[in-house]
Amino acid sequence: MSKIGKLPVSIPSGVTVSVNSGVVAVKGPKGELKETINEKLVTVEVNGNELIVKPVDESKNAGAAHGLYRNLIHNMVVGVTTGFSKTLVITGVGYRAEVQGKYLVMNLGFSSEFIAVIPEGLTVTADAQGKITISGISKQLVGEFSAQIRKLRKPEPYKGKGIRYDNEVIRRKVGKTGVK
Repeated sequence: MSKIGKLPVSIPSGVTVSVNSGVVAVKGPKGELKETINEKLVTVEVNGNELIVKPVDESKNAGAAHGLYRNLIHNMVVGVTTGFSKTLVITGVGYRAEVQGKYLVMNLGFSSEFIAVIPEGLTVTADAQGKITISGISKQLVGEFSAQIRKLRKPEPYKGKGIRYDNEVIRRKVGKTGVK
């Protein structure tokens, strides 16, 4: 049995959870999320204000799915109540980003601009200090879009130029010293 899967998911007031034929739907003040559950591996039960995920048998796959689906459902409940956000920091001379409607336009030191389409369900803000904040109710969508933006110009270890997460620490290297 999974250590994480054993923990029940508490359902706060204002959030409704329904389980119908392998689909868990969570509805809250910020929106609605749905996730398909493999019923051959786990069962999901709603008891009052708690949701319990149980494995069908003692197999290794059922144990792995037990913790996975419990965490996915927990992230859905947190998403519809408080939401998720990630902050990216752009460092470099002339590097900047701005939001133009449904597009995120970035100058990252290349000859052309990068234009990223903001996915449905996400809100993106960019300020003049080089901070991009990505927020939404789906943790997976927020994380995936943040990773795609960071991948455009990863931070380099010599000057630290590039796009990094707000809490990420870049290990700096010493550059060349003059040859005598």
